[in-house]
Amino acid sequence: MLEIIKTVLPSPEQWEIIIEGMRNPMNSWAMSDSLFRMFISSENELCEPWVDIGPNDHDLMMRLAKGGPVHGKYRRMIPVMFTVTAPTFWWIEFDTYKVGTVRNSCSKMHKIHVEPFSLDNFAHEGCDEVPEAMETLKDTIARLEWLRQKFNETQEKKYWRALLELLPHGYMMKATISLNYEVLHNIYHGRRNHKVVEWHTFCDWIEQLPYSEIITVGG
Repeated sequence: MLEIIKTVLPSPEQWEIIIEGMRNPMNSWAMSDSLFRMFISSENELCEPWVDIGPNDHDLMMRLAKGGPVHGKYRRMIPVMFTVTAPTFWWIEFDTYKVGTVRNSCSKMHKIHVEPFSLDNFAHEGCDEVPEAMETLKDTIARLEWLRQKFNETQEKKYWRALLELLPHGYMMKATISLNYEVLHNIYHGRRNHKVVEWHTFCDWIEQLPYSEIITVGG
């Protein structure tokens, strides 16, 4: 299970300077044909931003993207922010992509003992198909809850430490991420056929981003 919410994309002003920078090496700014506007309603309130990448700019974007990271370095300038809730085992793999990435996570150290444990706190799709595994997970959750309560009652660090050591990798964690299209390119081509289904969900989300073809092109 993996959930992505609150995706924040580049503003029209950011897209404009990204494309300007992309054209700097050949001084080809005059060939740019994209439009970037922030509409203002009759009530003088900002409406949805509008970005229309023109054919000339799109063609150059694709040609540079096909040239790999050296030529497609403009992708590093396209920021994306979003919030993800995913199992710990997914986060361990995600941490491979540290360059150009910022992760601000909910804290197990400070908050693991605050809320009661339940099945909803864990990924359990595999356990659903293996009754014996589900029984083990339920037993583990009961023991975690016992440790949580004992720590809250006594404030003895041994219970808190045991809780962390017993916590399964299926425990769901929430974090807000900041990265760029180049990082997403590396993730997409490294994980789109991964056996962990959460990566399929993540790559499906990548494919829905604006101009995702500059991410998914190549290998």
